[in-house]
Amino acid sequence: MTVKIAPSILSADIMNLERDVKLAEQDGADLFHIDIMDGHFVPNMSFSPSIVEGMRRVTDKPLDVHMMIDNPDAYIKPIAEAGADTILVHAESTKHIYRSIDLIKSLGIKAGVVVNPGTPLETVKELFPVIDQILVMTVNPGFGGQSFIPGMTKKIQRLDQLRQTAADDNFEIEVDGGINNETIAKCAHAGADIFVAGSYLYGHDNIKERIDGLKSLAVDAKK
Repeated sequence: MTVKIAPSILSADIMNLERDVKLAEQDGADLFHIDIMDGHFVPNMSFSPSIVEGMRRVTDKPLDVHMMIDNPDAYIKPIAEAGADTILVHAESTKHIYRSIDLIKSLGIKAGVVVNPGTPLETVKELFPVIDQILVMTVNPGFGGQSFIPGMTKKIQRLDQLRQTAADDNFEIEVDGGINNETIAKCAHAGADIFVAGSYLYGHDNIKERIDGLKSLAVDAKK
């Protein structure tokens, strides 16, 4: 699997979002990560399907939409129609996660499941054959700028081992939370493929330098 860097627009300047998106795109971003939060499932609020629609107009890069909301099924179709390429639903947000994944797939886009730091991988193991991505939260969801939880490295490694044991489990492993020049190599070595980075990228004057640096560290760690 190739290494992909996904800037999180949660850390971008919302008043200059188009500028920040285009800047990251020209500086090597592979896709963009969009957090949609409702203030209930997580203690924060951000964005709506309209931000996905707006971003679709300014970039051709894949849009990776992370739904941190209760009752996700009600928003899957609007987000897909807004231009999302992948929709990721938390296993903890619904009693019927398989139905949510099936709904996403029926709309012709990629489907992913998200697991919080305290959620066992066994909770989503039955979904492995039907999903495109698994997002492992390496911080508690809701706010940007948090520190990476060290124990998540072993969780990523276990997930990669499970992926390798079945021929039909071809999903990508994504990580989100505290990704920087100190943590990305550990995650890549453990088996992660997609790396969401927010404040580490948008908190620096030279985004290209940071994206290039993260990719280099991840690629070296996978050798």
